[in-house]
Amino acid sequence: MTTPNNSQKQTVTAGNTPHDDIILEARDLCKHFPLRSFFGRSKHVVKAVDGIDLRIRRGETFGLVGESGCGKSTLGRTLIRMYEPTSGSVFFDGQDITNVTGRKLVDIHRRMQIVFQDPYLSLDPHLNVREIVSEPMRVGNKLSAAEIDDKVAEILDRVSLHRDDMYKFAYEFSGGQRQRIGIARALSVNPEFILCDEPISALDVSIQAQVVNMLEDLQEEFGLTYLFVAHDLSMVRHISTRIGVMYLGRLVEVAPADELYENPLHPYSRALLSAVPIPDPHLASMRKRIPLEGELPSPLNVPEGCRFCTRCPQVKDSCKKDSPQLKEVYPGHFLACGSCA
Repeated sequence: MTTPNNSQKQTVTAGNTPHDDIILEARDLCKHFPLRSFFGRSKHVVKAVDGIDLRIRRGETFGLVGESGCGKSTLGRTLIRMYEPTSGSVFFDGQDITNVTGRKLVDIHRRMQIVFQDPYLSLDPHLNVREIVSEPMRVGNKLSAAEIDDKVAEILDRVSLHRDDMYKFAYEFSGGQRQRIGIARALSVNPEFILCDEPISALDVSIQAQVVNMLEDLQEEFGLTYLFVAHDLSMVRHISTRIGVMYLGRLVEVAPADELYENPLHPYSRALLSAVPIPDPHLASMRKRIPLEGELPSPLNVPEGCRFCTRCPQVKDSCKKDSPQLKEVYPGHFLACGSCA
């Protein structure tokens, strides 16, 4: 790993990973949201994503976890160009797509799709399933009605729905079925990369497992790459190849899924994992919970140095001055922590 000179920059790479094995890459990526006064003047800036470098390998599932408001969804949406980056660069399949617009961006979006969190709000109630699923595939393509019907029916079958369902409206389906329709819509243009933006958080527990298993089957069948954003840490471990832990716009730890769960190094990662529910009451009673104390910083006024220093049980004086950078402490395991060094 190459250590960046810019104190805002974080780098996550795999030392011997061939460049052609990287499908999506961010370099010093930032997404800031200005807060404006009544008269339109910019008063404050929310640094939702603040200087992240990240490489996602072709065919893997990269899990992204962290508290609400840490910037997970913003990072994902900036990577697929739903949001315009404030600074930095985004590369998809080796091509710089940071400033791509117009028809070229439409072509990129055909290869990068998203499954939204809320299956109730993400589907247009005025369209039936056929119209919802076929809308992306009709952009730039001239397909006959029969061809659309066949393609929609084939995709619905892939997500365990029926051909007759294409003429129903979203309100006629359960939450789990609606999310399957959302997944079908994402698959309709044969993408290579899918951002799964908390796709199971609004579903019942029993349905969550079904949807995750289906996503795994689709990944194997179509060779998909996922960025899987979620709060459910146990489910993230199940589906992910690697996991990144995010805090206030920065990555604090990145590691293979099993390695992160069995050997979390960052104090924030340890606290998150200690809060994961265990179904066995006996094992749960034996586990030590790590509470986070101290003040939760405002994203409008992040602390100098390490952003976790106001809540860290291992904080040192240097943590309040120096901003730690991600460093490879074990093969494939990256950590940004001055007190853990």
